[in-house]
Amino acid sequence: MPTALITGASRGLGAEIARQLAPTHDLLLGGRPSPELDHLATELDGASTFAVELTDYEEVEAAVEAIGELDVLVHNAGVGSSLEHVADTPVEEWQHVLGVNLIAVAELTRLLIPALRSAQGHVVFINSGAGRNARARWAPYAASKFGLRALADSLRDEEPTLRVTSVYPGRIDTDMQRELVAIEGRDYDAAQFLRPETVAAAVVHAIATPADAHPQDIVLRPTGRG
Repeated sequence: MPTALITGASRGLGAEIARQLAPTHDLLLGGRPSPELDHLATELDGASTFAVELTDYEEVEAAVEAIGELDVLVHNAGVGSSLEHVADTPVEEWQHVLGVNLIAVAELTRLLIPALRSAQGHVVFINSGAGRNARARWAPYAASKFGLRALADSLRDEEPTLRVTSVYPGRIDTDMQRELVAIEGRDYDAAQFLRPETVAAAVVHAIATPADAHPQDIVLRPTGRG
C-alpha cells in the first residue's frame, strides 16, 4: 500500500484523517510523543508513529532519514494564537505561531521532497479560512496561514511531478476550537462548526482523486445543519 505521513495525528482532525486513510495507506502518525499518539497507533493496527517535535529541526532531520519514498504528506499540525490586537501582541507570540504553523512545515516539506519525488507524491496543507481572510485579533495566525498558502502555491509551481492541495476549512469542532471560543468569551455550540469527519472526508477524497487530475484548492464552510 502507499504510505502517508500525517502530522498532528494524535487527536482531532489529524486522528480522523488517519482513521479514514487507514484502509488504503500504511500510516506514519506524526505528533509529539504522547499516550494519545500511541493509542491511535494501536487502534489503527499496523500504523507507526513519527513522534517528533516539529520545531526541533535536528530531531526531524534524523527522523526522516529512514523515509526513502512517501506517497502522501498531510500537514495538519498547528497552533492557534492568543487573539490579541497587533498593538498588544509580543514578538514571542509571532515567533511561536509562525514557527509551528509555517517554518516547521516548510522544513519538513524540504526534507521530504526527495521521498515525495520518488513516489510522485501528494502534499496536502490543512490551511484555514484565516488563510484567505484576515480579521482583527487574528494577525499572527492569519499571517501563518497566508504564508502556508504561499508555500503551497510555490511548491506546486516548483515541483511539477507532485500534487499539492490546500484545504481551507472553516472553524472545526475540536478541542482547539473550544479554547478559542472560550478566549472569545462566547458559549460553545458544536453545530456552528464543521465536524472533523467531514473535513477528513474531503482530504481523503482529494488524495483519492485519479492521477490525471490535480485538486489544488478546497474550501469548506459550515452550514450549521449538523
